[in-house]
Amino acid sequence: MDGKQRLGKRGMMMRKAFRMKLFPGMEGEYERRHKLLWPEMKEMIHRHGGKNYSIFLDKETLTLFGMIEIEDEALWNAGADTQINRKWWDYMADIMECNPDNSPVTVDLTEVFHLD
Repeated sequence: MDGKQRLGKRGMMMRKAFRMKLFPGMEGEYERRHKLLWPEMKEMIHRHGGKNYSIFLDKETLTLFGMIEIEDEALWNAGADTQINRKWWDYMADIMECNPDNSPVTVDLTEVFHLD
C-alpha cells in the first residue's frame, strides 16, 4: 500500500487532494451554499465512492483546498457527468474560477506526507 491509500470499510481507499479559487468577496457565499448542500449532491458523491470530504479556505489567497477519499478513480470520475453534478457546477460558476463548461478550475495536488 502506498502513501496515497489506506484500508477503508469496503477495501482500498485513495485520497485525492486539489485546489480551486474563489472570486473576491465570495467566501461567505461559498460556505453558505455548502452548508445547504443538496441531498441529491450528497447522494451522488457517496454513490460514486466519495467519503470523508473536506474543503478548506486560505482567506489570504482565496484558494480552496479539497481532500476526499474515493473507492475507485473511474467511478469517481463518472460522477462529473451526472445531471446533478452539472447542475451544481452551474450553480457555483458565479462565485469561483471555472472552465467553459462551468466545471471548477482544479489543480490536483501531490501527496508528499501522510501520518495516520
